[in-house]
Amino acid sequence: MPKQKLNPLPSAAFQILLALVGEDLHGYGIMRQVADQTGGRMRLGPGTLYSSIQTLLEAKLIEETDSREDAKLGDERRRYYRLTSAGRKLARSEAERLADLLRVARSKKILRGEYV
Repeated sequence: MPKQKLNPLPSAAFQILLALVGEDLHGYGIMRQVADQTGGRMRLGPGTLYSSIQTLLEAKLIEETDSREDAKLGDERRRYYRLTSAGRKLARSEAERLADLLRVARSKKILRGEYV
């Protein structure tokens, strides 16, 4: 049986799903949002971004949308993406998995500080 691309969920894919939780975004908007939400610790290059988007589209975790900003601003050629309900469910599941790992790290006293 071939290994599934999204099991476990790659960090780039998880960050893309998180970026799309609040709004529909185009590729460059996703790149900026991921950099912002990670405090600059993760910067997605075009190759990683668009291959991850393609994988998420194929898995029906995100979908392309017709949402466009003002066409007069030159955005008419950009593709916008939105989170699907399956994508939201997977993002929630991954967040819970990571929270469980964080609890274990804390219990082992390997992690200190002001983390969630």
